[in-house]
Amino acid sequence: MFLKGSRYENASLFYPDEDGEVVFDGVRAREIGKATGVIEHIIREGDRLDLLARHYYNNDRHWWRIIDANPEIMFATDLLLDDWLGQTILIPKIRE
Repeated sequence: MFLKGSRYENASLFYPDEDGEVVFDGVRAREIGKATGVIEHIIREGDRLDLLARHYYNNDRHWWRIIDANPEIMFATDLLLDDWLGQTILIPKIRE
């Protein structure tokens, strides 16, 4: 269903209930492990998750790695980090 190496590759599907009806046709949330090898970054004005990902990973599409390391940042609506000014977030190392 997902490409090999996708972060959703091992996520399980929703299964039918007792009546055999699938309540939700989709994939369950994937497990997120602890972030290792992190850098602490203090949010400054103008910081965005995609820009931080470009700076730290040289790939702006890896913003989700930062979200994984910071469970209090939950949705892409937090892509703009204005509400987090002065807060410290974790930037995880990319697992090899």
